[in-house]
Parts: sequence; C-alpha cells; structure tokens
Amino acid sequence: MNQIDLNMVDWARAQFALTAMYHWIFVPLTLGLSFLCAFYESLYVRTGKEEWKKIAKFWMTLFGINFAIGVATGIILEFEFGTNWSNYSWMVGDIFGAPLAVEGIVAFFLEATFFAVMFFGWNRVSKGFHLFSTWMVAIGSNLSALWILVANGWMQHPVGMIFNPDTARFEMRNFWEVLFSPVAIAKFTHTTSSSFIVGSLFVITVSSWYLLKGRNTEMAKKSILVASVFGLLSTAYAGLTGDESAYVNAFTQPMKLAAYEGLYNGKAKADLVAFGILKSEKMPGDDTNPFLFDIKLPGLLSLLANRDASSFVPGIKDLVYGNTLEKIVGVNAKMERGKMAIADLAAYKNAKKSGDTAGSAQALEKFTVNKDYLGYGYFAKPEESIPPVKLTFYSFHIMVSLGCFFTFFFLVFLYLGYKNSLERHRWLLQLGFISFFLGMLASQAGWVVAEVGRQPWVIQNYLPVHIGTSNIAAGNVQATFFMFLGLFTLLLLAEVKIMLKQIKIGPEEV
Repeated sequence: MNQIDLNMVDWARAQFALTAMYHWIFVPLTLGLSFLCAFYESLYVRTGKEEWKKIAKFWMTLFGINFAIGVATGIILEFEFGTNWSNYSWMVGDIFGAPLAVEGIVAFFLEATFFAVMFFGWNRVSKGFHLFSTWMVAIGSNLSALWILVANGWMQHPVGMIFNPDTARFEMRNFWEVLFSPVAIAKFTHTTSSSFIVGSLFVITVSSWYLLKGRNTEMAKKSILVASVFGLLSTAYAGLTGDESAYVNAFTQPMKLAAYEGLYNGKAKADLVAFGILKSEKMPGDDTNPFLFDIKLPGLLSLLANRDASSFVPGIKDLVYGNTLEKIVGVNAKMERGKMAIADLAAYKNAKKSGDTAGSAQALEKFTVNKDYLGYGYFAKPEESIPPVKLTFYSFHIMVSLGCFFTFFFLVFLYLGYKNSLERHRWLLQLGFISFFLGMLASQAGWVVAEVGRQPWVIQNYLPVHIGTSNIAAGNVQATFFMFLGLFTLLLLAEVKIMLKQIKIGPEEV
C-alpha cells in the first residue's frame, strides 16, 4: 500500500467540511422557505385577498436569492468527490452516483420546470396553475434533499450492495434497500423537519425587524402567524424524527451514540445527559468520571436507545476494547480480521493474475469470511476508531437544547400573534430578530453530530477516511481550500447584501 500523506488527508477533510458548512447555510432556508411560500400563496388563492399575494411574492423573492447562491456551493461540493476523494469515488461510484443521478434527473428538473412559472408566471397563468407550480418547487426542493440524504445515509449504513473483489468496488444489489434504509429515512425526515424550523425562524427574524421599525406591520404579523404554526408543528416533528435517529444510531452506529452522550463506560439503565462538561484528560481506557459536572435523567438513554429502560447501552470503552459479558467484539479483534481480509484480497488477485484457479478460489472464500471487517484492517491501533468525543458531545447538546427552546419560542409568538399584542413586547421581538441565527447554529451543530460523529469512517466499517482520498499533494488541496474560502465568503456576503437590500425595500416594490 502506498504511503498516505496524512497532511493531505487533513486538508481534504477541512476543504470538504468548509464547503459543506457553507452550503448548509443556504440549504435549510431553501427547504423551509419553499413551503412557507406555498402556504402564503395558498391563502391568497383561497381568500382572494391581495395582501396574501403581496406577502407570498415578497418571501418568494428572498427564497429565489437564497436558492440561486445555494446551487453554486452545491455543485462545487459534488466536484470535490472527484478531485480530493477519487479512491472513494472509484469504490462507491456505482452506488453513491445512483441517488445523485436521480436527484439531478427527477428532483432538479422538477424544480427547474416550475421555477420560472413561480417567479415570472404571475398574471400570465391561472391562479391554480401558479399555485401548483409553487408547490412543485417546494416538493422538488425537498426531493433533492431526499436523494442526497439517501446517498449520505448509505455511507453511514451501507446496505443493498456487494463488494466485487475483482474491481475492489462496491456495487448496487438492491436499489430499494438503499432507498428505504432506516438511516436514510431518519436522516431525511430529521433534516427536512429541522430545515422547516430554520425557514420559520427566518420569517420571524425579518418580520420582527419590521415590527421593531414600525414598518409593514400587518404583513409582518400575518407572516409571523403562519410561520409560528409551521415552526411549532415542525419542532414536534423534529423531536420525533430526532428520537428515531438516535434509536437507529444505537444499532447502526453505536460509537456515534456513545460519543454524543459522552458515554465511556456502558451500563444497564443508562442515564441521559441533559447537561455536562467533559474532562479534557479523559481517556477511554481509564475508569475516571468523564464529567467535571453533569445533570442526568436516570434510565432515559436506555429507553431511547433500545426502547427498554433497563437495557444495556455500550460505551466507548466497550466498543473499543470489547465486553465479553455483553458479547461485544472489540476493535482489536476486528482489526485482526480486517487485516486478514486485506491479505486474502491481495492473495486472490495475485492468484487470479497468475492463473491459479484453485488458489484464487481458496483466497476468495477466506476473504468472504472477513470482508465485513475490511475497513478495520487499515487501523494502526484500536483508539483510531473513536470520533472526536468533545466536539460531537457539545454539538449534539447545543442542537437538542435549542430545539427544545424553539418549541416554547414558537408557542409564545403564536399566542401573542393571535392576540395581536406582539408590538407591546419589544424584548420578544428583539429575541425574534436573532432567532434565525440560533436556528442556523442548531442546524450546523446537527450536521457536525452526523458527520464528525461517524469518524473515522467515510463508509461505515468498510472504508476509513484516510483510505478514500486522492493521491495528490497537500499543497494543491491547501491552495484550493483558501480559494474556496474566499469564494464562499464573497458569495455569502453577496447574498446578505442582496437580502438586506430587498428586506429594506419591503413588499411594496416586489
């Protein structure tokens, strides 16, 4: 095996994280705001009141600005698979490319077909067809997310595939198994529901600014009422889908679950950490308390993870070093089997190349026994299987804490909006003004949990991150990292400037 430049690996990871996090500034707003535009226009068509049309057109304008810039960052993100992650792309292109192709052919064309009608079809097509187009853009935007999250879900829980030892590639065996993977479903439902919250918070932020300034007050109040209802329903939905995500993690990615709960030593009737501060010196092999301070809910983690409050939840120590009593195989044993799989795969290729039919058959049979541990063979020590615990833990608890806060936030805005007394509570409007930024923080934290928590895998159990990279110089990736940093920052500043200009103009000129 060629020597791997770990410096290049770090820069490739940093560049992909940079692109993904910038892209994720635009995506949740697109997903959430698209449905809010459809709701506002539906109220216009149903009531015939021009004020709802004006509201719908105003939010559509902001949606369009965000959508256009989000597409640019998404395209760059997909290109990076071929530039910095060519080994990964080669090994999984048959599977990973399929949902992305469907996303481009079906969902993106669905958006593109109706996008022009949505923006330029006012007074050119019937009310009904224009409303239909707006709903198709909303549905198409979220279907795009579906196929991308199916691809991401497969990386975290590879199903519906076989490994071809002749080409060293993973090949699709069952498309429907990939599509309906429990991880893919959980990721799609939780990601979209959290994005609906972000969209609702954006509407409340802009509307709160109008009310604080005493401008467009009727438009702002009506916008807040609809956004509060949508946001409140979305928080309930996000809570249910988040619970399902944790349940799925318990049996597909138990190390991720242990990391975001700070669970080093597994236990029956495991407690859920509501709040905690981790010790920086904590190591998985020692028996010290991992927390400087914590508040726990007794037995709740076992209930959420296994639907049984008395069940055993494995910790990081159990997963790394094994637990005979609970029949948990440690990483050391998996590494041994993984190294045998790598050796047997090499022996199979050599035997086949030399024409040794019996030898190749024997090597293939031995490889098949250990192939599910293939990725572990690339580890030098068991501790390499542990993700960054502190970053995963704090990101998870930021996400959950803000999610709980948003439930009460939407309730208060809905109640006071219904009572038409929002303007009397300037402190609440000031909180509403920053709520979108809190929503983005929670959304970004959720993706940190999802992606950092699954480290060191690019494909769970089969391909570590450092094996999936391209064979290029670290300096090349470093240079493009700073190029993209500058480009994305300019795009973000451009969006903010255009958005602020449109918001200051208000709905009158839309």
